[in-house]
Amino acid sequence: MRIGISQRVEVVASYGEHRDCLDQQWFRFLEALGFTPVPIPNSLSNLNEWLASTGIEGLILSGGNDLTHLPDASNTSAERDETERTLLSLARERGWPVIGVCRGLQMMNVWLGGQLTPVSGHTAVRHAVTPTEQTNSWFHPYQDVNSFHNWGIAPEGLAAELIPQLLSPEGDIEAYVHCSLPWAGIMWHPEREAPFTERDKQLFNRIFRGTPCKH
Repeated sequence: MRIGISQRVEVVASYGEHRDCLDQQWFRFLEALGFTPVPIPNSLSNLNEWLASTGIEGLILSGGNDLTHLPDASNTSAERDETERTLLSLARERGWPVIGVCRGLQMMNVWLGGQLTPVSGHTAVRHAVTPTEQTNSWFHPYQDVNSFHNWGIAPEGLAAELIPQLLSPEGDIEAYVHCSLPWAGIMWHPEREAPFTERDKQLFNRIFRGTPCKH
């Protein structure tokens, strides 16, 4: 199964370059699951046409870069925002499964009409997570997660189509699923776990390979 994965944009001023980037761990993680990763460029003039040539069957929106509309945002990329908005439109149209990771979770929520709020104390730490009354069996194994973000989703900021699954100690959304589409968002980084965890592998398999959830 070929999985498209979005890339962060880094500006390297000394070389005059805008670089699309992915942590090599993403390739190791997806290879361990038997998926073929397909990095998605942020500079294509016709993304739809390019995607049609790749045979992609699912999407990951990866981490990195603040969304450009946020106040005091840093390391932003307008071209990446546009690429991911297009990807989500195509995914909905074509019924592709999607997992948003950290920034990807944030982008999906905003694209669906939700809001973000700034958070503190969530950069390069681990913290506990707790289930909600609507948590399904996919998320029951999670008791703690890694954390690398400065923006989060308060319960009142969650888009109407999304169902909260896990909460941070402060009560913010750490994971959600879509009410009808095979879409999920997680705030932690599965590729940064060493070794990769079985719970993350199972979650990705369930979203991309269509295992039904149990409430």
